[in-house]
Amino acid sequence: MPAAKPMSAPRRRMIDDMTLRNLSPATQRSYLHAVTKFSRYFGCQPDRLGLEDVRSFQVYLVSQGISWPALNQIVCALRFFYGVTMDHAELPERIVYARTPRKLPSILSADEVVRFLEAVPSLKTRVALATAYAAGLRASEAVSLQVADIDSSRMVLQVRHGKGAKDRTVMLLAALLAILRSYWRLARPAPWLFPGRSPDKPIDVQVLHAACRSATKAEGLTKRVSVHTLRHSFATHLLESGTDIRIIQVLLGHSNLSTTARYTHVATSTIARTQSPLDRLDLTVTPPA
Repeated sequence: MPAAKPMSAPRRRMIDDMTLRNLSPATQRSYLHAVTKFSRYFGCQPDRLGLEDVRSFQVYLVSQGISWPALNQIVCALRFFYGVTMDHAELPERIVYARTPRKLPSILSADEVVRFLEAVPSLKTRVALATAYAAGLRASEAVSLQVADIDSSRMVLQVRHGKGAKDRTVMLLAALLAILRSYWRLARPAPWLFPGRSPDKPIDVQVLHAACRSATKAEGLTKRVSVHTLRHSFATHLLESGTDIRIIQVLLGHSNLSTTARYTHVATSTIARTQSPLDRLDLTVTPPA
């Protein structure tokens, strides 16, 4: 067997930099993949490339029809590589992000959430998706739950190592607790609440994504449903029920209130209840004589 190819110095240093900053494994893989793709495009090590090369690479990616989120993910990786690993503090600000069109998130009604969850055949996957909706979790957060994270005495769930490696506490509804207890009596999971094929590892997020696609198709829903759709629906339903938007911000783990505020654009019942200035006017419209 041939010897493994030695790791380049820039790659080793970048891995060390990401580890020191406690970037998640998924983020590290994404950044390394992006910088490797950049390097292969030019056929040389990325530390020998500069700002004009980055710009040419971005133009190429756009010409290939890359999505704006994917392009911006590559921008994040290159900004990290040049700004942190290569210590070129002046470069990151000159590697521009793409201005992404702001689209409103797709939201399920309460009835659609029930229909969707009932279309998931696997008990473990159905409970994981129900938990994601009930607590507003990201897919990575749902699969990372451990049995010990359920605090029934305080009626809260502990979400550990969320986005940005931040922990947070979310509410544990009585209805969700009953579902989790029934599931635990049947499956006896430990330590992971939703174990994978091997009990010592959690279920893979791709299992949840695949279940979402299958349930959407099985139920004939016209909306595209993902785990994040359930999270969007959680936030919107809370807003429509009168929950303060700052509380929703904390529950979702958003750093900026502006990120949470976009749900005001899709909370239809809240919009419908909003009083127009016209309601305060003594105005009647009569047909002309």
